[in-house]
Amino acid sequence: MASVTRHRFTVDEYEQMIANGILSENERVELIRGEVVEKMVIGPLHIACVNRLNRLLVKQLSEAVIVSIQNPIVLEGSEPEPDVALLIPRLDFYATSKPRANDVRLVIEVSDSSLTYDREIKLPLYAEAGIQDFWIINLNDSMVEIYRQPLASGHYASRSDFSRGETLSPLAFAELTFKVNEMLG
Repeated sequence: MASVTRHRFTVDEYEQMIANGILSENERVELIRGEVVEKMVIGPLHIACVNRLNRLLVKQLSEAVIVSIQNPIVLEGSEPEPDVALLIPRLDFYATSKPRANDVRLVIEVSDSSLTYDREIKLPLYAEAGIQDFWIINLNDSMVEIYRQPLASGHYASRSDFSRGETLSPLAFAELTFKVNEMLG
């Protein structure tokens, strides 16, 4: 089998491709470990869940965070676009620079057809970046997977699963509770 060398893009090169019109800001792609990757098609259940999360989080955390929906965060060699990111508030709303890992309080990926991708590709990326609180809204199994205590190895030391009827809290806002039923619909 022939060996192929891939060219990996830096975050700066990726952003230049967007700035120069090589990639459109509206294209369904993201930079993952230096590769421009097409994002999966979003179905109606996924859309509804993201919209529901947006409403719940804004309602509960209105002034405490910026609720960022499907917008990029800059990590080492990557610029993923999580379904939801809770960001530390900034007066400029991140107009002067995109959020980085230390700006993030919680990342949420809504998963149905993307479940394997979110677990095998996105989870290690977020763990390596030190994202403290990562949730997967697992639509296939009607549950929320919560990952905490990121390790440099690309794993999380802690995983907890929450099913319908249970409540959960973001790590940064332990006083708030959310019902799994509200998130799943």
